[in-house]
Amino acid sequence: MADKNIRLTLSYDGTRYHGWQRQKNAMTLQATIEDKLKLMLETPVTLISSGRTDAGVHALGQVCHFLTSSTLDPEVIERGLNALLPDDVVIVRAEYVPLDFHARYDAKRKTYEYRIWNRKEPDLFRRAFLWHVPVPLSVERMGQCLTLLKGTHDFSSFRSSGSGNHDPVRTLFSADIHGASGGEIFFTFEGNGFLRHMVRNMVGTLVQVGLNKMDMDTFAAILPAKNRQKAGMKAPAKGLFLVRVAY
Repeated sequence: MADKNIRLTLSYDGTRYHGWQRQKNAMTLQATIEDKLKLMLETPVTLISSGRTDAGVHALGQVCHFLTSSTLDPEVIERGLNALLPDDVVIVRAEYVPLDFHARYDAKRKTYEYRIWNRKEPDLFRRAFLWHVPVPLSVERMGQCLTLLKGTHDFSSFRSSGSGNHDPVRTLFSADIHGASGGEIFFTFEGNGFLRHMVRNMVGTLVQVGLNKMDMDTFAAILPAKNRQKAGMKAPAKGLFLVRVAY
């Protein structure tokens, strides 16, 4: 019987992976890490993450845990995994946590960041981590609309079909935009949870505002409508990062 619970904090480039969750005939992050743990611990383990990330989405601070009876210290597991894993996955920290710790159910807040490259020419060396929007965006207009998303709302209008979440109500503690020098635009969202494609749907809709393809009154009517068809496009996965999970 497993008598230890180990929490992993990890970063990954999601470009090559079909998301977090193990799938048949597809390379996923869960399967990749579980397979390496099985080699180290000489027994299968099941990783439980703070939540699934979709195909192509990246992480700076994903959190997962697994139960084990292994006598290997977390530091040894951290070093061993980093030696075995491909170089687009890095274990930032491994540590013991109480047996009742649950990476998903104990999570209190998550922070996501979405990155846009807003210049005419693409960024050759970071194209896998930025959504290239070649037409100038109005940071001011997008920022004004962001304020409408803060607080507790029914986010059905920004939820993609296929979501396993039955309750569409979520709280956004913060929703910010920063226009960095050189053409980078960063959206940051901190909430108590996120629906399927919620961040990507919000960003895609905000970009339509920034391009003057949607006015602010139309944007303001999206949340109350509780209808995905009222919102705009879904932003590409490659610009999205899970930054941190708070417990």
